[in-house]
Amino acid sequence: MIPELRTDDVAAITDDLVALHSSDPATVFLSALVRMHAPSTAAVHRALYDERSVLRHHSMRRTIWVMTPETARLAHGAATAKIAQAERKRTVAAMRDTTDIAEPESWLDDALSEIYELLAAEGPLTTRAIGQALPDLVVPMRMGATTKNPATLNAHTKVLQGAGFDANLMRSAPSGDWTSAEYAWVPTETWAGGPIAGLDEETAAGALLERWLLRFGPATETDITWWFGWTATLTRKALAAFDTIEVALENGETALVHASDRDPVDDPGPWVRLLPGLDPTVMGWKQRDWYLDPGDVADLFDRFGNAGPTIWADGRVVGGWVQRRDASIAAELTQSISSEHQRLLDDAIAELEAAVGDTLVRPRFPAPMQKRLFAG
Repeated sequence: MIPELRTDDVAAITDDLVALHSSDPATVFLSALVRMHAPSTAAVHRALYDERSVLRHHSMRRTIWVMTPETARLAHGAATAKIAQAERKRTVAAMRDTTDIAEPESWLDDALSEIYELLAAEGPLTTRAIGQALPDLVVPMRMGATTKNPATLNAHTKVLQGAGFDANLMRSAPSGDWTSAEYAWVPTETWAGGPIAGLDEETAAGALLERWLLRFGPATETDITWWFGWTATLTRKALAAFDTIEVALENGETALVHASDRDPVDDPGPWVRLLPGLDPTVMGWKQRDWYLDPGDVADLFDRFGNAGPTIWADGRVVGGWVQRRDASIAAELTQSISSEHQRLLDDAIAELEAAVGDTLVRPRFPAPMQKRLFAG
């Protein structure tokens, strides 16, 4: 985000943040745009779907992320493989309880084989297109039938989701523009040029955590356990894979940094950027008081903890923003800023408006501020 550190290398931007949140597909593009010298949605599209220097894959906390291939391999071993096992059990149990499928395990395996054959013959296809081509797999089922929020869906969607968790299939280009989430499915080895599964959990966790701590340290064990969705036991095992040191925080607590990360950081001077909802920076830590006023949380995050679009000045959140219906950006400050920062904010708004153009981006997880600004 600091002007001197911007680059147009989308893979480098992604690696600098470990991974980009992709629960909202627009986040991937916007998170890259605000860190580029020459912001270009076409450049992000090329990295995702032509060069494939970054890949989309389920991982930490069951979230969909965009990562470089090497990070995706680490993330799969460190988080996704275990999630895939649990998801398979949930799906089998739901099929057994809410459908007439007698042998869910073999049904899932046979269904995936049919999907592989279809993709080999037809190429990448969306979930909808696969259901139309293989109607026998469109079996209604209920997930979470005994919970407060049960969901009815078709069984082939769970086959595809499970194959995604297992890294057998990946999401390729969407059927719509860069804000669309209707991705086409493709075999992983076809899309990524090889498998991404295979690393054992502890090895992958240690390597992935080392990458993360070099970028997000200082961080507490609470931050680490939350960000990765790990148990405390796995967190401690991962930390033992490399050298760390403890540092004192301004609030009196202690946190960890990588042992090689001892040098002080130069003051970059004043800067302001607009970050999208779920941007990796605002979602990088569980404990956020050092960059986010606790009094602003309720206005800038939804009730599930998802961050809406935020305004940053010199490393702190100072407000939020949203696109209006005419594609212009409306901003609201929660903290006072200097006249120089206001000028930088005006420049950042103009730059992002130019990069996005006429495309309307609605955050999938709007916070109260976005709802209020959009209504106004």
